[in-house]
Amino acid sequence: MTFGRWLGLLALVAALLLLWSLRETVVLLFAAVVLAMALCTLVGTVRRRLDCPRPLALLLSLLAVLVVVLVAATAIVPPFIDQFGQLLQKLPEAGALVLKLLRQALEAGSRMLYGSSDGGLDWLRSNLSPSSLGDERGALATSLGEGALRLVGWAGNLGTALLQTLFVVAVALMIAVQPTDYREVLLLLLPSFYRRRARQVLLQCGEALSAWMGGVLISSLCVGTLAAIGLSLLGVKLVAANAVLAGLLNVIPNVGPTLSTLFPMSVALLDAPWKAGAVLVLYVVVQNLESYLITPSVMHHQLKLLPGLTLSAQLLFTLLFGPLGLLLALPLAVCLQVIVRELLIHDILDRWKPRRLSR
Repeated sequence: MTFGRWLGLLALVAALLLLWSLRETVVLLFAAVVLAMALCTLVGTVRRRLDCPRPLALLLSLLAVLVVVLVAATAIVPPFIDQFGQLLQKLPEAGALVLKLLRQALEAGSRMLYGSSDGGLDWLRSNLSPSSLGDERGALATSLGEGALRLVGWAGNLGTALLQTLFVVAVALMIAVQPTDYREVLLLLLPSFYRRRARQVLLQCGEALSAWMGGVLISSLCVGTLAAIGLSLLGVKLVAANAVLAGLLNVIPNVGPTLSTLFPMSVALLDAPWKAGAVLVLYVVVQNLESYLITPSVMHHQLKLLPGLTLSAQLLFTLLFGPLGLLLALPLAVCLQVIVRELLIHDILDRWKPRRLSR
């Protein structure tokens, strides 16, 4: 290799190391891009509907978003916060009840196996006894409190989180005002012979992100609505908080739906054990409807992501970028799938031709 090539290789390695050291900022920038794409998608929809220039469509879109935020802040957020606080207070009671039911089940199993409550299951039952666990509610409340404190510490300082949120929103608004200019600035970092192809790939990434965000929004609204209807019919308390949680956590595949099931089951368990089972069945039905009916119908233009790849992306991006990586795992996977398909498979592997053996 010549000196120039070695110098270019060292510059590439240095750039990659710099990006790795700034990975948290890069993830925030990607979050801003995702938010800007959502706003640009809304702007495009307004332009098609009203046949108006882009500045007017952008202004109308921002006003619509502001109205939605104000309505949510006044009509949805206060009851959600109140009910979510009550939900957290009920979790220790539900956990204590679960331990009590588990001890009773162990005693019943011991009687069936040994003819009395004494037998080979004593070692397991003793670990669940009040003497070994202490005050169940107090211990469980303490553990949940410590978990909540760890969760708060995991999210970081409130001021830092607020600054990061403001940064993401500000950058997203700047990109949404001039998306083409920012895209062209990014393309200037690439060699001139590859800019046209890179522009096509970026446009395909934007289309894939727009399709994903529209589908996720409709899917989350449907999941939250179905959960609210089902919980109301079952007579489960704190319907608003559980329905909002079901819709919000639906954004995170695999992990989110599982977490959203725990909260209403805990509340239902305090009323009657059968209600907890009914809530589990309800959420399984809702998630199956979302997976096999709602999502295919609203995301038929979206890239098909295999469940195994989605789970792997969640694990990888969470390990690399933390909680924000888990939230952005799916849009990152959508963009990476487009990039791998277009740049690696289409541009390199599909054109790979084996050499003919000379005779």
